[in-house]
Amino acid sequence: MSSRPDLGALDLLVRVAESGSLGAAAREVGIAQPNASRSIARLERQLGVALLTRGPTGSRLTTEGSVVVEWARDALAGVDRVVVGARSLAAQRSPHLTVAASLTVAEYLAPTWITRFRQAHPDLRVSLAVGNSEEVLGRVLAGDVPVGFVEAPTVPRTVRSTTVASDALVVVVAPRHQWAGRRRPLRPDELAETDLVLRETGSGTRQTLERALRRAGVALGESHLELASTAAVKVAAATGAAPAVLSDLAVASEIATGTLVAVPVDLDLSRSLRAVWPAGLALAGPAADLVRLAAG
Repeated sequence: MSSRPDLGALDLLVRVAESGSLGAAAREVGIAQPNASRSIARLERQLGVALLTRGPTGSRLTTEGSVVVEWARDALAGVDRVVVGARSLAAQRSPHLTVAASLTVAEYLAPTWITRFRQAHPDLRVSLAVGNSEEVLGRVLAGDVPVGFVEAPTVPRTVRSTTVASDALVVVVAPRHQWAGRRRPLRPDELAETDLVLRETGSGTRQTLERALRRAGVALGESHLELASTAAVKVAAATGAAPAVLSDLAVASEIATGTLVAVPVDLDLSRSLRAVWPAGLALAGPAADLVRLAAG
């Protein structure tokens, strides 16, 4: 028998610790409970310690099991880093570069970056995956793409980042809305308490607004319409459904033509747009070239 425990058994043990139930852990990984019991028993024999005590209310970690779970979490995180790192290296050597970007970046900045990038790398195919900032971070951390571009106000420590651009959020309304001719800036509490058309939870635009309101001492109200695309938010605002909060990049043409009207607000809604990649990995190859071009 190998001295190294099975990674699947370690993952199962961690899930038991988190759920408090061997049956629930088995369901999470898609195996039958008897097979899960045998896997934990085999792990206990291999390590020479009892990891769980079984009872009518579920499975409970032994003292030794609690210690082993913490080691198992570290081991599994290390394996995840190996997988993400290997995928990143493979992506850097591939003739096909796939990057991910949040909606505002994807629609208003990335096309120019990628067009200029392709002029310098004519033999390289480039694909752009689009999602909200939370989804882009998930792709980066999973190793699906070597680099992503997000508009969230903060990023986790599990990624490295560099600022490549900046923008600011703008409150916009239809020309016939009561705020359209307003000169006095909206107070943060007025904005927070108003029915709004907003991007969905997880979007960088939504996170930036919520963070700015928290810093002003107020919380975003519950009454609002959520839409998953910038275009849909703009259409809803232009029809007079409610005020919207969007990037100035997204509404510049509508403000210029009078389709939407910008409303002053006493709130700092500026933000940085960032490139992100897994922490602990050096950005290299075409992905690094694209980031340098975007930041230039």
